[in-house]
Amino acid sequence: QVQLVESGGGLVQAGGSLRLSCAASGRTESTFALGWFRQAPGKEREFVAAIRWADGNTYYAESVKGRFTIARDNAKNTVSLQMSSLKSDDTAVYYCAADITYRLGVSTSPNMYGYWGQGTQVTVSS
Repeated sequence: QVQLVESGGGLVQAGGSLRLSCAASGRTESTFALGWFRQAPGKEREFVAAIRWADGNTYYAESVKGRFTIARDNAKNTVSLQMSSLKSDDTAVYYCAADITYRLGVSTSPNMYGYWGQGTQVTVSS
């Protein structure tokens, strides 16, 4: 079991920045990857970014590449998502998720992540 708690959401103007954090606890030693996903009203949950826990390799959705940065702190078992140049399209509930299955590559499908946080709202005003 892995428990995830997100923090850092809020309201920000377009063009601004926001930093999300996810604290992981439980059997974190079995974590293969941690990812961030988001879900806007009426839309499906979509991949934002992920980081492979062992080596720190990062993966991004095209829509956020160059604007968002995912990072990990192994000692604190946390993963962060630094978001900059925010747009109104970034408005969504953001979820942290853990994949504990070792795979050939990091998945961008939410179906491959077995553990989820409660989500944190990010609202970008235009």
